[in-house]
Amino acid sequence: MLRKSLDASAIGLMVLLCACWGLQQVAIKSAASALHPVTQIGIRSLVAALMLGALMAWRREGFSLRDGRLKPGLLAGLLFAGEFLLAAIGLLYTSASHMVVFLYTAPIFTALALHWRVAGERLVPRQWLGVLMAFAGVAVVFSTGLFGGEATTRMLIGDALGIGAGMLWAATTLVIRASSLSEAPASQTLMYQLGVAAVSMLVAGPLLQGARPMAHMAPMDGLVWANLAFQSLVVAFASFLAWFWLLRRYLASRLSAFSFLTPLFGVSFGVLFLGERLEPQFVAGAVLVLAGIVLVNLRR
Repeated sequence: MLRKSLDASAIGLMVLLCACWGLQQVAIKSAASALHPVTQIGIRSLVAALMLGALMAWRREGFSLRDGRLKPGLLAGLLFAGEFLLAAIGLLYTSASHMVVFLYTAPIFTALALHWRVAGERLVPRQWLGVLMAFAGVAVVFSTGLFGGEATTRMLIGDALGIGAGMLWAATTLVIRASSLSEAPASQTLMYQLGVAAVSMLVAGPLLQGARPMAHMAPMDGLVWANLAFQSLVVAFASFLAWFWLLRRYLASRLSAFSFLTPLFGVSFGVLFLGERLEPQFVAGAVLVLAGIVLVNLRR
């Protein structure tokens, strides 16, 4: 299918998706006192996988474990699960604002890997500048907290887990692109990711519950259940399908230029809904990271 440039509908949908993805870290963080973030992601992945399976059955889309895509599918699923495992644990240590910025360093790691592996994806000088700016931003945030107190050290642990999650996200993208999954229907790739994440997270969640750094558990109320519904139906199911739908119809390079909006939404929602405080050092580092993402994603 010939991809086309973005129209008003695609731009509007991308802005809406970025807002949803920015809000998901805030949603997980807000319910962490009642339900471990890893368990949250396990539940939402299970619900989304069941809904996706029903949709595939309604569309009469086949799903075979013998089509040569099982191994790359499981690998992509494990990397996907690992990404969210690190992000979920990291949210127990750092703020949602920090997590969403560091998680979205993924395009930087993806661009670096493609530069070395794919001849047509070589970075131009402007993109190298973006890489340097992004890493400089990370260095600014980390350098200011190296000699802080216990609270600062805990936040740095969460920030480091966010960067690790971004690296695993980049690895997931590379596996999908370099394997037979690149020609697979979007629903099949997403099913592998959701299925593996659901099983691994629901197993890991109860094991990690006792090791959480939060001392008291809050009760499961209506807001927590509404939170889980949002994460399951909107984030894990609808938004991912909409993203794959956009990728099949519009130029990926144009879509990826919107990636910097997600951290902006995430930081704004963290301040608005969680009352998170933005340190000057973090703001300076985040600006460098976001500017780097923009430069890397802008094509020739």
